[in-house]
Amino acid sequence: MRCYNIIRSVTMSTLRPSFLAHDLGLSRPFDIAKYAASWDEIKGPQSSPAIRVTDTSFGGVQAQVFESTAAADQEPRLKRGVVYFHGGGWTLGSGKMRTYYFQCWSMAEQLDGVVISIEYTLAPEARFPDQYNEAIQASKHILTVEVLSRYSIDPKRVAVSGDSAGANLAAAVAQQMALDNSAPIKFKVQALLYPTLQALDFNTPSYQQNGHIPILHRPLMARFWLEYLNGDPNLVTSLLANNHATPAPSQEIVAAKVKTNWTKLLPVAFQKNYKPIVPLHGDPKLLEKLPGLLDVRAAPLLAETKVLKAVPPAYIMTCEHDVLRDDGLMYATRLKEAGVDVTVDHYEDGFHGCLSFAFGPFRFSVGFRSFRNYTHWLKENL
Repeated sequence: MRCYNIIRSVTMSTLRPSFLAHDLGLSRPFDIAKYAASWDEIKGPQSSPAIRVTDTSFGGVQAQVFESTAAADQEPRLKRGVVYFHGGGWTLGSGKMRTYYFQCWSMAEQLDGVVISIEYTLAPEARFPDQYNEAIQASKHILTVEVLSRYSIDPKRVAVSGDSAGANLAAAVAQQMALDNSAPIKFKVQALLYPTLQALDFNTPSYQQNGHIPILHRPLMARFWLEYLNGDPNLVTSLLANNHATPAPSQEIVAAKVKTNWTKLLPVAFQKNYKPIVPLHGDPKLLEKLPGLLDVRAAPLLAETKVLKAVPPAYIMTCEHDVLRDDGLMYATRLKEAGVDVTVDHYEDGFHGCLSFAFGPFRFSVGFRSFRNYTHWLKENL
Protein backbone atom coordinates (compact mmCIF):
# COMPACT_ATOMS: atom_id res chain seq x y z
CA MET A 1 0.00 0.00 0.00
CA ARG A 2 2.87 2.37 0.80
CA CYS A 3 4.33 1.96 -2.71
CA TYR A 4 0.94 2.75 -4.29
CA ASN A 5 0.67 5.93 -2.20
CA ILE A 6 4.13 7.01 -3.35
CA ILE A 7 3.32 6.35 -6.99
CA ARG A 8 -0.06 8.09 -6.76
CA SER A 9 1.59 11.16 -5.23
CA VAL A 10 4.31 11.32 -7.88
CA THR A 11 1.84 10.81 -10.74
CA MET A 12 -0.83 13.27 -9.65
CA SER A 13 1.65 15.97 -8.59
CA THR A 14 2.20 16.73 -12.28
CA LEU A 15 -0.92 15.50 -14.06
CA ARG A 16 -3.53 17.24 -11.92
CA PRO A 17 -2.09 20.77 -12.38
CA SER A 18 -1.43 19.98 -16.05
CA PHE A 19 -5.09 19.14 -16.70
CA LEU A 20 -6.27 22.07 -14.56
CA ALA A 21 -4.16 24.51 -16.58
CA HIS A 22 -5.64 23.06 -19.77
CA ASP A 23 -9.20 23.38 -18.45
CA LEU A 24 -8.49 27.04 -17.68
CA GLY A 25 -7.23 27.60 -21.22
CA LEU A 26 -3.66 28.26 -20.07
CA SER A 27 -1.88 25.38 -21.79
CA ARG A 28 -2.25 22.14 -23.69
CA PRO A 29 -3.36 19.07 -21.69
CA PHE A 30 0.07 17.59 -20.87
CA ASP A 31 2.34 20.66 -21.06
CA ILE A 32 3.09 20.96 -17.34
CA ALA A 33 3.67 17.22 -17.02
CA LYS A 34 6.09 17.40 -19.98
CA TYR A 35 7.94 20.32 -18.44
CA ALA A 36 8.26 18.46 -15.13
CA ALA A 37 9.53 15.34 -16.90
CA SER A 38 12.19 17.36 -18.73
CA TRP A 39 13.84 18.16 -15.40
CA ASP A 40 14.55 14.46 -14.97
CA GLU A 41 16.50 14.13 -18.21
CA ILE A 42 20.18 13.33 -18.40
CA LYS A 43 21.91 16.31 -19.99
CA GLY A 44 24.20 15.01 -22.70
CA PRO A 45 25.51 11.46 -23.17
CA GLN A 46 27.43 10.14 -20.16
CA SER A 47 29.72 7.21 -20.87
CA SER A 48 31.82 4.98 -18.63
CA PRO A 49 34.61 2.44 -19.20
CA ALA A 50 31.90 -0.27 -19.52
CA ILE A 51 29.24 1.56 -21.59
CA ARG A 52 29.69 4.07 -24.39
CA VAL A 53 26.70 6.37 -24.96
CA THR A 54 26.26 8.47 -28.09
CA ASP A 55 23.54 10.69 -29.52
CA THR A 56 22.78 10.06 -33.18
CA SER A 57 19.90 9.60 -35.61
CA PHE A 58 18.61 6.80 -37.83
CA GLY A 59 16.63 7.74 -40.90
CA GLY A 60 16.25 11.23 -39.46
CA VAL A 61 14.89 9.97 -36.11
CA GLN A 62 16.87 10.91 -33.01
CA ALA A 63 18.23 8.15 -30.77
CA GLN A 64 20.72 7.28 -28.03
CA VAL A 65 23.01 4.31 -28.50
CA PHE A 66 24.27 2.37 -25.48
CA GLU A 67 27.21 0.11 -26.40
CA SER A 68 28.87 -2.41 -24.14
CA THR A 69 32.66 -2.03 -24.26
CA ALA A 70 33.38 -4.88 -21.84
CA ALA A 71 35.44 -6.81 -24.39
CA ALA A 72 36.83 -3.86 -26.34
CA ASP A 73 40.40 -5.06 -25.85
CA GLN A 74 39.64 -8.51 -27.27
CA GLU A 75 39.03 -9.78 -30.77
CA PRO A 76 36.14 -7.96 -32.50
CA ARG A 77 32.90 -9.92 -32.18
CA LEU A 78 29.26 -9.48 -33.01
CA LYS A 79 26.89 -8.51 -30.21
CA ARG A 80 23.18 -8.60 -29.41
CA GLY A 81 21.15 -5.56 -30.39
CA VAL A 82 17.89 -4.13 -29.00
CA VAL A 83 15.83 -1.35 -30.57
CA TYR A 84 13.85 0.19 -27.70
CA PHE A 85 10.80 2.50 -27.67
CA HIS A 86 10.02 4.28 -24.39
CA GLY A 87 6.53 4.63 -22.95
CA GLY A 88 4.55 7.69 -21.93
CA GLY A 89 1.29 7.52 -23.87
CA TRP A 90 2.95 8.77 -27.09
CA THR A 91 2.82 12.12 -25.29
CA LEU A 92 5.27 12.12 -22.36
CA GLY A 93 8.71 10.79 -21.66
CA SER A 94 12.08 10.49 -23.29
CA GLY A 95 14.86 7.94 -23.48
CA LYS A 96 16.94 10.59 -21.72
CA MET A 97 14.84 10.43 -18.55
CA ARG A 98 16.85 8.85 -15.77
CA THR A 99 14.74 5.71 -15.46
CA TYR A 100 14.89 4.94 -19.18
CA TYR A 101 18.50 6.05 -19.48
CA PHE A 102 19.66 3.74 -16.70
CA GLN A 103 17.38 0.95 -17.93
CA CYS A 104 18.96 1.01 -21.39
CA TRP A 105 22.41 1.40 -19.83
CA SER A 106 21.82 -1.65 -17.64
CA MET A 107 20.36 -3.64 -20.54
CA ALA A 108 23.48 -3.01 -22.63
CA GLU A 109 25.63 -4.04 -19.68
CA GLN A 110 23.61 -7.15 -18.79
CA LEU A 111 23.35 -8.29 -22.41
CA ASP A 112 26.90 -7.25 -23.27
CA GLY A 113 25.25 -5.74 -26.31
CA VAL A 114 23.97 -2.58 -27.96
CA VAL A 115 20.69 -0.89 -27.03
CA ILE A 116 19.29 1.79 -29.32
CA SER A 117 16.72 4.01 -27.61
CA ILE A 118 14.50 5.79 -30.15
CA GLU A 119 13.40 9.41 -29.56
CA TYR A 120 10.21 9.51 -31.61
CA THR A 121 8.31 12.81 -31.74
CA LEU A 122 5.63 13.20 -29.07
CA ALA A 123 2.05 14.45 -29.31
CA PRO A 124 0.75 17.04 -29.92
CA GLU A 125 3.68 18.00 -32.17
CA ALA A 126 3.14 14.65 -33.88
CA ARG A 127 -0.04 12.58 -34.17
CA PHE A 128 -0.78 9.09 -35.41
CA PRO A 129 0.56 7.80 -37.73
CA ASP A 130 3.63 10.04 -37.30
CA GLN A 131 5.09 8.15 -34.34
CA TYR A 132 4.47 4.84 -36.08
CA ASN A 133 6.10 6.10 -39.28
CA GLU A 134 9.15 7.32 -37.36
CA ALA A 135 9.42 3.95 -35.59
CA ILE A 136 9.33 2.13 -38.94
CA GLN A 137 11.74 4.60 -40.51
CA ALA A 138 14.30 4.24 -37.72
CA SER A 139 13.95 0.44 -37.61
CA LYS A 140 14.47 0.08 -41.36
CA HIS A 141 17.58 2.22 -41.18
CA ILE A 142 18.98 0.26 -38.23
CA LEU A 143 18.31 -3.14 -39.84
CA THR A 144 20.87 -2.58 -42.57
CA VAL A 145 24.28 -4.15 -42.98
CA GLU A 146 25.92 -0.73 -42.82
CA VAL A 147 24.44 0.32 -39.48
CA LEU A 148 24.66 -3.09 -37.79
CA SER A 149 28.30 -3.40 -38.86
CA ARG A 150 29.06 0.05 -37.49
CA TYR A 151 28.00 -1.07 -34.02
CA SER A 152 29.20 -4.69 -34.35
CA ILE A 153 25.62 -5.99 -33.97
CA ASP A 154 24.88 -9.52 -35.12
CA PRO A 155 22.17 -9.21 -37.82
CA LYS A 156 20.72 -12.51 -36.60
CA ARG A 157 20.34 -11.26 -33.02
CA VAL A 158 18.35 -8.03 -33.04
CA ALA A 159 15.24 -7.49 -30.89
CA VAL A 160 12.54 -4.85 -30.92
CA SER A 161 11.19 -3.88 -27.52
CA GLY A 162 9.34 -1.21 -25.61
CA ASP A 163 7.04 -0.50 -22.70
CA SER A 164 3.42 0.70 -22.63
CA ALA A 165 2.91 3.02 -25.64
CA GLY A 166 6.46 2.13 -26.68
CA ALA A 167 5.44 -1.54 -26.65
CA ASN A 168 2.52 -0.56 -28.89
CA LEU A 169 5.04 0.85 -31.38
CA ALA A 170 7.31 -2.18 -30.97
CA ALA A 171 4.44 -4.61 -31.70
CA ALA A 172 3.33 -2.58 -34.72
CA VAL A 173 6.92 -2.41 -36.00
CA ALA A 174 7.36 -6.17 -35.50
CA GLN A 175 4.26 -6.80 -37.63
CA GLN A 176 5.22 -4.44 -40.44
CA MET A 177 8.89 -5.44 -40.60
CA ALA A 178 7.96 -9.13 -40.69
CA LEU A 179 5.88 -8.46 -43.81
CA ASP A 180 8.36 -6.13 -45.51
CA ASN A 181 9.98 -8.13 -48.31
CA SER A 182 12.34 -5.24 -49.05
CA ALA A 183 14.03 -5.70 -45.65
CA PRO A 184 16.28 -8.79 -45.74
CA ILE A 185 17.30 -8.40 -42.09
CA LYS A 186 14.49 -9.13 -39.61
CA PHE A 187 13.99 -8.81 -35.87
CA LYS A 188 14.69 -12.12 -34.17
CA VAL A 189 12.34 -11.50 -31.23
CA GLN A 190 9.98 -8.91 -29.79
CA ALA A 191 9.73 -8.05 -26.09
CA LEU A 192 6.63 -6.10 -25.02
CA LEU A 193 6.35 -4.67 -21.51
CA TYR A 194 2.75 -4.04 -20.36
CA PRO A 195 1.69 -3.04 -23.90
CA THR A 196 -1.34 -1.00 -24.91
CA LEU A 197 -2.71 -2.68 -28.01
CA GLN A 198 -6.31 -1.57 -28.53
CA ALA A 199 -8.72 1.28 -27.79
CA LEU A 200 -12.02 -0.43 -28.57
CA ASP A 201 -12.73 -1.80 -25.10
CA PHE A 202 -12.05 0.27 -22.02
CA ASN A 203 -14.05 -2.20 -19.95
CA THR A 204 -11.98 -5.37 -20.07
CA PRO A 205 -11.69 -7.04 -16.66
CA SER A 206 -8.35 -5.34 -16.03
CA TYR A 207 -9.82 -1.91 -16.89
CA GLN A 208 -12.76 -2.58 -14.57
CA GLN A 209 -10.56 -3.96 -11.80
CA ASN A 210 -7.77 -1.37 -11.93
CA GLY A 211 -9.53 1.74 -13.18
CA HIS A 212 -8.35 3.84 -10.24
CA ILE A 213 -4.99 2.18 -9.59
CA PRO A 214 -1.87 4.29 -10.16
CA ILE A 215 0.27 4.76 -12.15
CA LEU A 216 -2.14 4.59 -15.10
CA HIS A 217 -5.79 5.41 -14.41
CA ARG A 218 -8.51 4.38 -16.85
CA PRO A 219 -9.50 7.98 -17.87
CA LEU A 220 -5.82 8.86 -18.27
CA MET A 221 -5.32 6.02 -20.76
CA ALA A 222 -8.31 7.30 -22.73
CA ARG A 223 -6.78 10.79 -22.79
CA PHE A 224 -3.49 9.36 -24.06
CA TRP A 225 -5.29 7.59 -26.89
CA LEU A 226 -7.11 10.78 -27.83
CA GLU A 227 -3.83 12.71 -27.88
CA TYR A 228 -2.29 10.05 -30.10
CA LEU A 229 -5.26 9.77 -32.47
CA ASN A 230 -5.81 13.55 -32.58
CA GLY A 231 -9.26 13.26 -31.05
CA ASP A 232 -11.31 15.78 -29.11
CA PRO A 233 -10.49 15.45 -25.36
CA ASN A 234 -14.23 15.64 -24.72
CA LEU A 235 -14.56 12.15 -26.21
CA VAL A 236 -13.10 10.56 -23.06
CA THR A 237 -16.58 9.69 -21.76
CA SER A 238 -17.53 8.08 -25.09
CA LEU A 239 -14.40 5.93 -25.11
CA LEU A 240 -14.87 4.84 -21.52
CA ALA A 241 -18.46 3.84 -22.30
CA ASN A 242 -17.43 1.76 -25.35
CA ASN A 243 -19.75 3.94 -27.41
CA HIS A 244 -18.40 2.56 -30.69
CA ALA A 245 -20.29 -0.68 -29.88
CA THR A 246 -23.70 0.47 -31.05
CA PRO A 247 -26.70 -1.92 -30.92
CA ALA A 248 -26.30 -2.40 -34.70
CA PRO A 249 -22.53 -2.32 -35.22
CA SER A 250 -20.89 -2.17 -38.64
CA GLN A 251 -19.17 -5.21 -40.14
CA GLU A 252 -15.81 -3.55 -39.38
CA ILE A 253 -16.67 -3.32 -35.70
CA VAL A 254 -17.99 -6.87 -35.60
CA ALA A 255 -14.73 -8.15 -37.11
CA ALA A 256 -12.65 -6.05 -34.72
CA LYS A 257 -14.62 -7.18 -31.68
CA VAL A 258 -13.75 -10.80 -32.46
CA LYS A 259 -10.09 -9.87 -32.04
CA THR A 260 -10.74 -8.07 -28.75
CA ASN A 261 -13.32 -10.48 -27.32
CA TRP A 262 -11.88 -11.05 -23.88
CA THR A 263 -14.54 -13.65 -23.03
CA LYS A 264 -12.78 -15.87 -25.58
CA LEU A 265 -9.19 -14.62 -25.44
CA LEU A 266 -8.56 -14.22 -21.72
CA PRO A 267 -7.77 -17.16 -19.46
CA VAL A 268 -10.77 -17.74 -17.17
CA ALA A 269 -8.72 -16.88 -14.09
CA PHE A 270 -8.37 -13.30 -15.33
CA GLN A 271 -12.02 -12.89 -16.35
CA LYS A 272 -13.15 -13.31 -12.73
CA ASN A 273 -16.76 -12.18 -12.32
CA TYR A 274 -16.62 -9.28 -14.77
CA LYS A 275 -19.13 -8.91 -17.60
CA PRO A 276 -18.79 -7.21 -21.00
CA ILE A 277 -19.99 -3.60 -21.10
CA VAL A 278 -22.20 -2.72 -24.08
CA PRO A 279 -23.89 0.72 -24.26
CA LEU A 280 -27.63 0.96 -24.72
CA HIS A 281 -27.34 3.47 -27.55
CA GLY A 282 -23.73 4.22 -28.42
CA ASP A 283 -22.40 6.79 -30.88
CA PRO A 284 -22.51 5.65 -34.54
CA LYS A 285 -20.28 8.59 -35.51
CA LEU A 286 -17.50 7.83 -33.02
CA LEU A 287 -15.49 5.93 -35.63
CA GLU A 288 -15.81 8.86 -38.03
CA LYS A 289 -14.30 11.07 -35.34
CA LEU A 290 -11.61 8.50 -34.45
CA PRO A 291 -10.85 6.33 -37.49
CA GLY A 292 -7.58 5.28 -35.86
CA LEU A 293 -9.53 3.03 -33.50
CA LEU A 294 -9.69 0.40 -36.24
CA ASP A 295 -6.24 1.00 -37.73
CA VAL A 296 -3.96 -1.97 -37.04
CA ARG A 297 -0.94 0.36 -37.06
CA ALA A 298 -2.38 1.96 -33.92
CA ALA A 299 -4.00 -1.18 -32.51
CA PRO A 300 -1.76 -4.22 -33.20
CA LEU A 301 -4.25 -6.52 -31.44
CA LEU A 302 -6.51 -6.08 -34.48
CA ALA A 303 -4.01 -7.64 -36.90
CA GLU A 304 -5.20 -10.46 -39.12
CA THR A 305 -4.07 -13.97 -38.20
CA LYS A 306 -2.01 -14.24 -41.40
CA VAL A 307 0.00 -11.22 -40.21
CA LEU A 308 0.51 -12.63 -36.73
CA LYS A 309 1.84 -15.86 -38.21
CA ALA A 310 4.79 -13.90 -39.64
CA VAL A 311 5.94 -12.06 -36.50
CA PRO A 312 8.92 -13.19 -34.41
CA PRO A 313 8.70 -14.99 -31.03
CA ALA A 314 7.39 -12.75 -28.27
CA TYR A 315 7.96 -11.97 -24.61
CA ILE A 316 4.99 -10.19 -23.04
CA MET A 317 5.13 -8.78 -19.52
CA THR A 318 1.80 -8.19 -17.76
CA CYS A 319 0.93 -6.88 -14.30
CA GLU A 320 -2.08 -7.75 -12.18
CA HIS A 321 -2.64 -4.15 -11.03
CA ASP A 322 -2.62 -2.58 -14.48
CA VAL A 323 -5.49 -1.50 -16.73
CA LEU A 324 -3.48 -2.80 -19.72
CA ARG A 325 -3.02 -6.31 -18.33
CA ASP A 326 -5.66 -7.83 -20.59
CA ASP A 327 -4.34 -6.17 -23.75
CA GLY A 328 -1.11 -8.12 -23.30
CA LEU A 329 -2.84 -11.36 -22.35
CA MET A 330 -5.24 -11.21 -25.30
CA TYR A 331 -2.36 -10.55 -27.67
CA ALA A 332 -0.49 -13.52 -26.22
CA THR A 333 -3.50 -15.74 -26.91
CA ARG A 334 -3.86 -14.50 -30.48
CA LEU A 335 -0.13 -15.00 -31.14
CA LYS A 336 -0.22 -18.51 -29.72
CA GLU A 337 -3.26 -19.36 -31.85
CA ALA A 338 -1.26 -18.14 -34.87
CA GLY A 339 1.57 -20.52 -33.97
CA VAL A 340 3.99 -17.94 -32.55
CA ASP A 341 6.19 -18.91 -29.60
CA VAL A 342 5.12 -16.66 -26.69
CA THR A 343 6.43 -16.22 -23.15
CA VAL A 344 4.00 -14.48 -20.77
CA ASP A 345 5.71 -13.06 -17.70
CA HIS A 346 2.94 -12.08 -15.26
CA TYR A 347 3.46 -10.30 -11.92
CA GLU A 348 0.76 -10.67 -9.30
CA ASP A 349 2.28 -7.77 -7.35
CA GLY A 350 3.05 -5.76 -10.49
CA PHE A 351 1.63 -2.40 -11.52
CA HIS A 352 1.93 -0.38 -14.71
CA GLY A 353 5.47 0.83 -15.24
CA CYS A 354 6.87 -1.35 -12.46
CA LEU A 355 10.06 -2.25 -14.32
CA SER A 356 11.10 1.41 -14.28
CA PHE A 357 11.06 1.18 -10.49
CA ALA A 358 14.24 -0.87 -10.60
CA PHE A 359 15.94 2.50 -11.15
CA GLY A 360 15.67 6.05 -9.85
CA PRO A 361 14.73 7.31 -6.38
CA PHE A 362 11.78 4.92 -5.83
CA ARG A 363 12.93 1.30 -6.05
CA PHE A 364 10.64 -1.66 -5.45
CA SER A 365 11.24 -5.40 -5.34
CA VAL A 366 8.92 -6.02 -8.30
CA GLY A 367 11.00 -3.57 -10.31
CA PHE A 368 14.21 -5.53 -9.72
CA ARG A 369 12.52 -8.87 -10.38
CA SER A 370 10.81 -7.78 -13.57
CA PHE A 371 13.98 -6.21 -14.99
CA ARG A 372 16.02 -9.29 -14.11
CA ASN A 373 13.55 -11.67 -15.77
CA TYR A 374 13.18 -9.44 -18.84
CA THR A 375 16.92 -9.25 -19.46
CA HIS A 376 17.29 -12.97 -18.71
CA TRP A 377 14.74 -13.77 -21.42
CA LEU A 378 16.60 -11.57 -23.88
CA LYS A 379 19.87 -13.29 -22.99
CA GLU A 380 18.35 -16.72 -23.56
CA ASN A 381 16.49 -15.90 -26.76
CA LEU A 382 18.63 -13.32 -28.51
